[in-house]
Amino acid sequence: MAERTIKIEIKRQKDENASATWEKFEIPYRPNMNVTSALMEIAANPVNAEGAATSPITYDSNCLEEICGSCTMVINGKARMACSALIDKFEQPLKLEPLTKFPVVRDLMVDRSVLFENLKRVQAWVPIDGTYSLGEGPRQSPQLQEELYPISRCISCCICMEVCPQFNVSTGFVGAASIAQAKLFNENPTGKVLKEDRLRALMGDGGIQDCSYAQNCVNACPKEVPLTRAISDVNRDALLQGVKDFFTR
Repeated sequence: MAERTIKIEIKRQKDENASATWEKFEIPYRPNMNVTSALMEIAANPVNAEGAATSPITYDSNCLEEICGSCTMVINGKARMACSALIDKFEQPLKLEPLTKFPVVRDLMVDRSVLFENLKRVQAWVPIDGTYSLGEGPRQSPQLQEELYPISRCISCCICMEVCPQFNVSTGFVGAASIAQAKLFNENPTGKVLKEDRLRALMGDGGIQDCSYAQNCVNACPKEVPLTRAISDVNRDALLQGVKDFFTR
């Protein structure tokens, strides 16, 4: 009886400007393999399905526990985390592609720096001086902690941006993840000192008004972050901030 194998087709590209090609691989089957372990198998023996030596696949991976968000790729036509994508649950051949909304670095690795630039745009952090002790910060109530915890689960995987019809180079839309993080830090007792600045940043081009509320993001989020609720709340706050700025300028 022939040994059971896993058939994989991978979209390969040397860099953003190079032409993409598909390369087929066939590796021995093991129960409970995820996509990352299959890529590690190819890296250990980089030979394609035709038996020709090739280069190992370039891809991002780190925690292997769906926590770091780095291993996102398109698996059988859908953006997923490679570490939690179990091969037994997919039809073969397994087709792996890089995310489509980000510049390709090589093979399955993409440049997601636009997300981090957007997080900087909305100042998604708690401001502290750092040069001397400020003492204890304001306490959060258990109710507020309960409300904010779901938003804090974001792992910057970029799936919400990949599936968003509004996120592309033409619109410059910041995406759901950045808006949700603005909501998280606007509600933080220490972080809310920058609330007005965050809201003003989201009122400009590519800001929250570009959201079409397609809800693809909340349906695709692997951490079930309440993205559409956060977008709705920030949209309301931005509108109120705009009215306030109009009458105080």
